[in-house]
Amino acid sequence: MQGISLTDIERETYKDSHIHRLDGRIKLLFLIAIIIFIVSLPKFSTVALCKLAGLEIYLILLILIARLNLFYVALRYVMLTPFGLGIAIMQPFFRQGFISEYTVHELPLIGLPWTEEGLLFGAVLFAKFSVSVTTVIWFSSTSPMTEMVESARKLKLPREFALLLTMMVRYLFVFWGILNRLRRAQASRCFDIWNKNVPRKWILEQIGYAISSLFIRSYEQGERTFQSMLSRGYDYEADIFVHKKKIQAPEIVFIVITILVVGIVHFLG
Repeated sequence: MQGISLTDIERETYKDSHIHRLDGRIKLLFLIAIIIFIVSLPKFSTVALCKLAGLEIYLILLILIARLNLFYVALRYVMLTPFGLGIAIMQPFFRQGFISEYTVHELPLIGLPWTEEGLLFGAVLFAKFSVSVTTVIWFSSTSPMTEMVESARKLKLPREFALLLTMMVRYLFVFWGILNRLRRAQASRCFDIWNKNVPRKWILEQIGYAISSLFIRSYEQGERTFQSMLSRGYDYEADIFVHKKKIQAPEIVFIVITILVVGIVHFLG
């Protein structure tokens, strides 16, 4: 399966569409509002499933309007799905304290008991996870990393956190390049993590050496960067310039449409 690099993800954020041109603050607030709304939904309700399905459809429409690469979107979703799906699959076999009555069945051949209520709870849990992941993928695919940090600063994120995020974004691609050089060096020496003819212990040792090397090189790069910043006048009171931008008509239209959609979804059932 074809992988996705940080460059591929960041390239998607620089496309030109109505969604990409929205103010980063609006997209960040949209992300937070959707997740809060999802968390507020009942944990055990078929109506909640309908509401989550409505939100998922709206998010998919936003992804289509943004003209994102659907292969990248689907691949990122599939990569994250096992985490939520694994937890959801186990729910029919456990009894939750907030459920008073259960309808118990048994799996054929195995005889393992499961409950209808646990199955519904697992379905709602996975639906919430799915909508949250789709929202995060939409946001990260339409907002460059620098715009995310700048939007957070405009929304009064503490300067210490903003500075850390700024440094992380600025040098994330540098460390990604270091990791790729390490991987190419290993490949040039015929190292293959899936090679069954090599003892697994030796493979784990090589992975450990690579992680140690990456840590040391990252530390050295950080020291060089910090010394360069100090030589250019940086101190702990330094601030970061934030470009000021007013909320315009497209953002207002997006807000109104989103409020209408969430309102309709909320009153479903």
